[in-house]
Amino acid sequence: MAKADRLERLDAHRADLEADYREALIAALRVTAAGKWGLFDHNADRHARAAVAPTIANLTELAEEIDAAREQLFMEPFELHREFLNQRGPVSSQAVGEPKQAQAWLAKLTA
Repeated sequence: MAKADRLERLDAHRADLEADYREALIAALRVTAAGKWGLFDHNADRHARAAVAPTIANLTELAEEIDAAREQLFMEPFELHREFLNQRGPVSSQAVGEPKQAQAWLAKLTA
């Protein structure tokens, strides 16, 4: 019974962490959608990287905690963070800008 209670608490904690991650990502996406570049690191601008570094660090820390909890619960890794990281980095000149990309992400996450 104690193990079941511990796993239940861990699962509730995991769910809370995932909600925190989602809220933090949505807040960052809203800033980017409003015109502040850097979240997706498309331009590789060092000033934009420095400005967004605390946000990326917070998201990464939350994702690591989530993955640790998911591993203990024998669940798949936290896909939202991996998907976000895969969208970061240089893109072709024909790619949409960060604000439009953030708007698309917001539409997906708030739907």
